[in-house]
Amino acid sequence: MKVTLLGDSIRMAGYGSLVPALLGDSFEVYQPQDNCRFAKYTLRGLFDWEKQMAGSQIVHWNNGLWDFCDLFGDGPFSTEDEYVSDMLRIANILLTRHEKVIFATTTPVTEQNVYDKNPVIEHYNRLIVPLLEEKGVIINDLHRLVVKDINRYIRQDDNIHLTDEGAAVCARQVADTILSVSKTISTPDDGTYSPRSIQSGAPV
Repeated sequence: MKVTLLGDSIRMAGYGSLVPALLGDSFEVYQPQDNCRFAKYTLRGLFDWEKQMAGSQIVHWNNGLWDFCDLFGDGPFSTEDEYVSDMLRIANILLTRHEKVIFATTTPVTEQNVYDKNPVIEHYNRLIVPLLEEKGVIINDLHRLVVKDINRYIRQDDNIHLTDEGAAVCARQVADTILSVSKTISTPDDGTYSPRSIQSGAPV
């Protein structure tokens, strides 16, 4: 079975490198070598990564920390409306191309983080999760897992990324969620969910 992992550096520099081994040889795992950053960046990336993602029956995806950060002191990088709109567009595309879509809630940060704040993260999580669930997206609550021991699971030197232990526990939950979802799939992996062909003339 083929699986795609999409997400920011919580995936790329965290759980992403550990998940393939936890899933085992019966799974083929694709994930971009690119940091998927904020939601609009991921939305644009769905064009570039389409061929590589083709045939994935499950997509596990996260966006949030880049969207919620307040870089200039004037509010989150993505407004609530922008975030919801972009995330729902991503969900719609993924649900059209792939059988099962899993969204991982945004992980917390330390209190010392200058640009991301936990009340904002929690608010955006509460905002998007019910809307994704309405569409049939499965929720993997990484926030609930990590918030139990932020000092243990989030690095103190940068106040945002996962420690080795944090990456390990998140990878285990990601893999367990994917394994559980895979058992609900009865459709053979025969290319049924291959995406449409990329059309020429689109900007790159």
